[in-house]
Amino acid sequence: MMGKPENMDAPTDATSRAPGAADYSANAGIALRVPVQCAGWRLDRVLAHLVANHSRSRLQNWVRAGRVTIAGVPTVEPRHKLWGGELIELVEVRDEPQAPADPENIPLDIVFEDDSLIVLDKPAGLVVHPGNGNWHGTLLNALLHHAPQLDRLPRAGIVHRLDKDTSGLLVVAKTLEAQTHLVRQLQARSVQRLYYAVVHGIVGQAGTVDAPIGRHPTVRTRMAVVGSGKPARTAYRVLERFLASTLIECALDTGRTHQIRVHMTAIGHPLIGDPVYAGSRSGTPLRSVLARQALHAWRLALIHPLHGMGMAWTSELPADLLAVIERLRHEALRGGSGAARCELSADEEKAPLGRTSGTVLQQAVVGAQDDGVGEWEGDDGGDP
Repeated sequence: MMGKPENMDAPTDATSRAPGAADYSANAGIALRVPVQCAGWRLDRVLAHLVANHSRSRLQNWVRAGRVTIAGVPTVEPRHKLWGGELIELVEVRDEPQAPADPENIPLDIVFEDDSLIVLDKPAGLVVHPGNGNWHGTLLNALLHHAPQLDRLPRAGIVHRLDKDTSGLLVVAKTLEAQTHLVRQLQARSVQRLYYAVVHGIVGQAGTVDAPIGRHPTVRTRMAVVGSGKPARTAYRVLERFLASTLIECALDTGRTHQIRVHMTAIGHPLIGDPVYAGSRSGTPLRSVLARQALHAWRLALIHPLHGMGMAWTSELPADLLAVIERLRHEALRGGSGAARCELSADEEKAPLGRTSGTVLQQAVVGAQDDGVGEWEGDDGGDP
């Protein structure tokens, strides 16, 4: 369930400029008095509480770089405990200039826009951020043409990504404050992201795959279920069953690279059309209809960074996925021994996105090993 992030407004007397602080970057220092209600908190948490326009990860990096002192003594440990009343001095640093991306006049399907946010419906085939082999024609290039002021923000305001061949909803921040607020919502897991996916095989019931994801140990371009990976949870439920495939809805509790694709493969149900994780099954006859993985981000819900109201948007299935589903329905009606499409029970139709049992998780581990996705190495994953 989506919840409002904790109110982290700083006390009005907690912050002041410290002109005498050491100046590493031609930026003035900030003097911060730790409020008594923050007693027992870590240094990075206190900084995130008092300096709301910077992300916690950025503040942690500044601590490690020696840009924070406590009572005049430098500290490089973000986990240092504070007890209230201490004087912290912080020297802010401007972001290192990045290689400029060129604005490009690429059409965008904008669902919502105001002074803080852009919510857009990304088509399959559009890369989100420039990278190796894709330096032009990306969403970032399109955003810089649509809103040139985004060149002042890290990653042009992009706070999360969709794979190149995944379609659907994505939110972009238009101010640093909105970007920080959205990142914190993502970290707090209060942003709701729902996906439609068509997978191989008959999915028996709703459940959750709770298995860490990291780089594949031997194929570095792939992700895998590995014990040393970061915690990852994907809930899913059945929407419709066909002869040998299933339409499901997935909800992300975390946002790891290729998360839905890896997790569904791990339980033996890779996405139809997935060229990376479906193996030999990616060459299905449906390839003539769908030239990508069958995955669409259909719902996005979050707290608006400026006015604090909950907002939600939805996206219709694109034509290629609709064509696949209609073809599967047609095959189910006429296929085999005249079997009709598998219908859901009343309980399944009402079933919420839930958690799987330990048995199903064990099946996920076995599926990951059988499909060559990775090895299960233990119960503890890495910290995000």
